[in-house]
Amino acid sequence: MSTAREVSGLAGLRELKKQQTRDALIRAAHELFVSRGYETTTVEEIASAVDVSERTFFRYFAGKEDVVFALQETVEELFLTLLRNRPAHEPPLAALRATLEQVLERVGESVAAVIPIDLHLRMWQLIETTPALIAVQSWRSLETEEQLARAIAERAGTSVEDDQRPRVLVGAFFGVLRIAMQQWGQSEDATVTGAMRQARSFLDHIPSVFEPGWAPQTQVSPTS
Repeated sequence: MSTAREVSGLAGLRELKKQQTRDALIRAAHELFVSRGYETTTVEEIASAVDVSERTFFRYFAGKEDVVFALQETVEELFLTLLRNRPAHEPPLAALRATLEQVLERVGESVAAVIPIDLHLRMWQLIETTPALIAVQSWRSLETEEQLARAIAERAGTSVEDDQRPRVLVGAFFGVLRIAMQQWGQSEDATVTGAMRQARSFLDHIPSVFEPGWAPQTQVSPTS
């Protein structure tokens, strides 16, 4: 008769095996997407690369879109957690920027156990340059931005129902960030440093774009 400890141990091994299979599917999918393209890669090819059936793939993911954004969800959860832990006295925009810096510094910790960081970054670039994935990313971002707006409102002692500013700020911040990442996605610099440099160069303009009367500016490459 099995003891409670043996049953618990077997359950733990099953969960570990499930996690390993899920991670292997993510890794194989990302490798295929980056090397062959998202549209041309099939679920059958992803499953075959891990030596499992398509039925097994669908136990873990609803489809290709789901596996594309599996690690993005981890990063989004990290962003929300870190934002909530920022110092209470920090202004909202400064808190968002500091959180972004923290996320990009720690992104390796969140994804390295599943895929190499360079593969994650190349996948990020693929998302930002694939029309079908850009559309999905935009739709998914709405929910994340709502959560962040509520977190900003809570920090400020207000609510998104009574105060429009948290949603406006988060919308502006992530709208600018999306443009920055799309530009970065078209570059050959698939590094965290390159992504952060591009993000900073765009986010630096947020305060000035609301000032009346724009003076001409000389464009400076963020990679210089």
